[in-house]
Amino acid sequence: MTAVLVAAGAFLMTLIGGFVAQRTGDRRHLVLGFAAGLMLGVVAFDLLPEAIHQAPGEVHGVPQALLMFAAGFLTIHVVERAVAIHRGHEGEYAEHTHGGHHHGHSHGHQGVGLTAALALVGHSVMDGFAIGAAFQAGSTVGTVVAIAVVAHDFADGFNTYTITRLYGNNRRRALTLLAADALAPVSGAAITLAFTIPEHLLGLYLGFFSGFLLYLATSDILPEAHSPHPSRTTLLCTLAGVGFMWLMIGFAA
Repeated sequence: MTAVLVAAGAFLMTLIGGFVAQRTGDRRHLVLGFAAGLMLGVVAFDLLPEAIHQAPGEVHGVPQALLMFAAGFLTIHVVERAVAIHRGHEGEYAEHTHGGHHHGHSHGHQGVGLTAALALVGHSVMDGFAIGAAFQAGSTVGTVVAIAVVAHDFADGFNTYTITRLYGNNRRRALTLLAADALAPVSGAAITLAFTIPEHLLGLYLGFFSGFLLYLATSDILPEAHSPHPSRTTLLCTLAGVGFMWLMIGFAA
């Protein structure tokens, strides 16, 4: 039940991210930088060590948990590249059909925005599942995973609203998808109340989720944090996020 209550925090943070997206300020890069630091910290200091502990068996000399880590990283990478290629083809089509003028964010591309936003909703369901699975592994693991997930759900909410609107969808549709994204982690956490995950499978899942989380931090959130403001302050926020997770895990151990 704790996992569901924590997921409610992710629900609120997602809504806050969407609210901020409607009123984009000049400081969001600092929040995203800190969120990325939290994610890097939880992967390096907690998720991967716990995954290796729960699934120590090896395949061709490599721990199964680390193979799942690589699989998680590559899975989200392949999915994102496929979406990018699809988006690129649609852009080419728009240029040919409109005499070479760029209409990449017109109403004809609403489906791209919806697809990307729905992918974020699906990802948020997995966030909630990760919270529930982590609490099954132990309260310490659950707490640090919850903090990382809740922190980066701000970026999820921000991106869900932004992407939906970017591709020509109206405000009501963007808010509907934002609400779905906010409810998703609660649903994911509730699923884990129905069954207990075997220790070995839990270790494999934590390894997979580690790769997933690391990719989001390094390929999505960090570049987004630094692109508008490549400042030392953003870097310091990322380091602060990593340091905060180190201290917290140390105190909880």
